[in-house]
Parts: sequence; C-alpha cells; structure tokens
Amino acid sequence: MRKSPLPRAEKLSANPTDAERVPRGQRRRRETRSRLLEAALRLMAEKGVEGVAINEITEAADVGFGSFYNHFESKEAIFAALVDLLFEQFGDALDRLVRGVADPAEVISVCVRHTLLRARSEPVWGQFLLRAGFSGRAFEPGLGQRLLRDIENGVKAKRFPADDVLMMWMSANGTIRAAMELELQFGSSPTEMKRLGFSAEGLAERTAAAVLRILGLDQAEAEGIARRPPPSIGPELPSADTTIRRGAVV
Repeated sequence: MRKSPLPRAEKLSANPTDAERVPRGQRRRRETRSRLLEAALRLMAEKGVEGVAINEITEAADVGFGSFYNHFESKEAIFAALVDLLFEQFGDALDRLVRGVADPAEVISVCVRHTLLRARSEPVWGQFLLRAGFSGRAFEPGLGQRLLRDIENGVKAKRFPADDVLMMWMSANGTIRAAMELELQFGSSPTEMKRLGFSAEGLAERTAAAVLRILGLDQAEAEGIARRPPPSIGPELPSADTTIRRGAVV
C-alpha cells in the first residue's frame, strides 16, 4: 500500500533548518490551534459537545479566550474540525486497507475490528467517537456513513439479504457502539468483566461476528470471517495527537 506524502508540517519539523524559516508568528498560530484542538478533544470526550464551554477549552489549552476566535467561529466549528481530522482520516485509512478485499462481509469485519482496536489503544479517541457518534456531523459523512455504504454494497452483491437496510445499519451500529463502551469501561480491567460473569477476550472479533450475523450470515461463517488475520493498518495511521498537530497547519 503506497504511503501518502507527509503533510508539510511534519516535513518542516523533521528539518530544523526549514523550521527556522517559518515565521515565528505562523509557528505560534499553529501551536495555539493545536493546543485548542487537543484540549477540545479531551473535554468533549469527557463531557460531550454540549457539556463544554469555550472558556473551558481556552483554559485547558492555556490560551487567551479571545484567541479562540482567531481559529474557530464557534464551539461547533472546533467540534467539526475534530470530527474531520480524526474520523475522516481513520475512515480513509480503512478504505485503503480493504481496497483489495473482495468479500463485503470481510470488509465490514476488518473495519469493525480495527475500530475497536483503535478505541482500545486510544481511549480518548474512542470516547470522543462515542460522544460524537450519533451527531449528524460524525455519522453522516463519517464512519457511520461508511458502514451504511458497506452494508449497501453487500446487499447489491447479494452477500447480505435485501432486507431493511436502515434497520440493518441501526442494529450493526448499536452493536459496535455497545462493544466500544464495554471496551472503554472494562478493557483495562478484564477481571471486572469476569466478576460480572463475562469475558472480554477477543471482543473485537466477537463483535465483528455479531455484526455479520445481524447482516444475515450464519454463525459458523460469521465467526470464521471474524477470525481471519486482518490486514495491518501499519504506520500510515498516526495517533490522534499527531493527527491534530498535523491538522493545525492552516
């Protein structure tokens, strides 16, 4: 899989001589925007968009209140920027990852598993996805829209039954969301899950299998597809913090 060229910001940071050529004011603007985005991500992951005020973001970022409006028109604008940066890039990486996968069921399995594994490795990213999950911004142009597209592709290919696609999407989406909540709540303490009488082992694969069963596959086939070794997403997908720093270049 061909790597996309690094954004100019990363090229600059890799070469101190070039970095010195960037005007100080421009560097400061980038740093301020990055700090605002990072602060908003953590606060909105914890409290949701409605629960966060602009002054909380600026205080957490250690930035003057008035500086916020040099970068974003509103709280909704910084939320939209985060959704575009974090979820669109992740969704694009998933699209590249499954480009050579012919089976629509395996496409969905790979994407479900990688989404849950990303939430496990970056809980703040996962919590933000849960908070933003049913907003029009995130689940129309974002990951939810991609899931709907993949289900429709499977129906067109006669891989899934031509049932009520909306209900299929809602059921699959709800299963993924519930699995992410479990992962974020119990992923770091599997003993707590055991105390409740459940096992968190292989949660990503089990979720993928459950989604495929919702879409019409029988249990044996769904579990077989979900256990296939998934393609590695590789170093193309940076962490949320790195994504934000790159996205701060305006």
